[in-house]
Amino acid sequence: MSTVALFAQLKLRLLAGNLRGDLQRKIGFLFTLVVAAGLAVLGFFLMSLLRLAPPDVAASLVTLAFAALLLGWMIVPLLAFGLDDTLDPAKLALLPLGTRRLAIGMFTASVTGVWPVALLVITLGALVGLASGPGGWLIGLLAVLVQFALCVVASRLITTALSSALRTRRGRDVLAVAALLVVLLAQLPNLLVNRGFGDPVALLHGLAGVLRWTPPGMLAHAITDGGLLGLGEVALVALVAVVLAVLWIKALSRALVTPDVSTQAASVRRESGLADRFLPDGPLAAVVTKELKYIRREPRYRIGWFSAIVVTVILAFSLTNQGGGSGTPIGLTALGAGMIALQAVNAFGIDGRSLWMNAVAFGTERGLAADLAGRHLANALIAVPLLTVIAVGSSLYVGHPEAILPAALAGWGVLGVGLGVGSVSSVVLPYTVPDRMNAFTGAAPGQGGQAFASAAGAMVAIAVLVLPFAVPLAFGLTWITVLAPFYGLLLETLGRRLAARVGFRRTPELLAAVSKPT
Repeated sequence: MSTVALFAQLKLRLLAGNLRGDLQRKIGFLFTLVVAAGLAVLGFFLMSLLRLAPPDVAASLVTLAFAALLLGWMIVPLLAFGLDDTLDPAKLALLPLGTRRLAIGMFTASVTGVWPVALLVITLGALVGLASGPGGWLIGLLAVLVQFALCVVASRLITTALSSALRTRRGRDVLAVAALLVVLLAQLPNLLVNRGFGDPVALLHGLAGVLRWTPPGMLAHAITDGGLLGLGEVALVALVAVVLAVLWIKALSRALVTPDVSTQAASVRRESGLADRFLPDGPLAAVVTKELKYIRREPRYRIGWFSAIVVTVILAFSLTNQGGGSGTPIGLTALGAGMIALQAVNAFGIDGRSLWMNAVAFGTERGLAADLAGRHLANALIAVPLLTVIAVGSSLYVGHPEAILPAALAGWGVLGVGLGVGSVSSVVLPYTVPDRMNAFTGAAPGQGGQAFASAAGAMVAIAVLVLPFAVPLAFGLTWITVLAPFYGLLLETLGRRLAARVGFRRTPELLAAVSKPT
């Protein structure tokens, strides 16, 4: 059996295995299948409609679409690393195959599946929307196939080259931040249009002009131009794809003989942290130190901090175009505080099975309350300065520096309310946080609904509990923000004590909920 047939059969077997799993796995696979088929049909239909648009507009739209597809295939597989074994060359290192045959097999596995078929269908829609004449259709078909190969090869090159780094914690941290930056950049054209930087058509042609001589732009114009010019553009991009394939094979050869750094022993350092300097020895200082190390080392924590800044920047950039007043920084800082506080809705989930050692350590309701206080203090040590920066930045950006102090006070108040609500949610609706090679995982299988209910319930509770100072603010009474931090501290204390009382009685259920197999 040839390498192509073998890997295609193996990939199809893996896909068919989803239909023999449990109900959740079957539903997930069918959902993916329906979404991929729907996007393929919708993309083909929208691309085909470009034949009704002016030729220059159609060419610019296809240029952007091809660039977006290439960018998506370069980024999305990185986010799935650790969840799809066919992306990791280390999983195939023990197979008795040379680098060349292994590359052929991995390429075959890459083009086998529902998403590669969806990509091919969408790009064929561009052929229907732009091509004209027999020569144009023939060159367009070559351009579509080269675009498909370019997406797959570029995806494999990046995934293989970064495979060693993606197994490390710092590599996943960088990936998480990069993914959020891509999301922010994806909103840039819409934000520019909303702020009146130009009409959409001019912006479209401007972006397409920048991408004109990139590989996706050349392929899109090859379909439109046809003739010898289009054929030359297709040949040039095909040469680029071949060069990327050669680089991929070299990266694959190196990845197969490079030691896995994620299995190497880490050095142990004895360092004096912030808690050791300012807090007396005891349970509170121990919990604060532990939580600060979690925040520094756990990718999902850092995603939350960075997301608060990104969302605030996007909203500030958008709302100022609508004449945001002095209340805008207050609302933005409060929103950032709410997002940070949502990380506390499952305080014990990150501990997993090791939570039993904490349970033995605190032993009483007072001990559990001290444990929660340490978690909240560690959160506040980072959140309070961060919210201050958000308040200062958003106030200066909208041109209302007098709103800095009210915005910071309101954000601190919302943070306290959120931490109090998170304490109760952590003991009432706890769930397991999976330990996977991916920063974008939420809950163990079967606990997705529980995680959603916990987050949604916490958001509603926070929104209701901040009304005592949110309503006066809506009527312009900014002096009420002076009381917001004290109100937040009060609710944090009440929530923590209530959670300690409920959680201590539910300790066995709490341990079972955060120790589910993943």
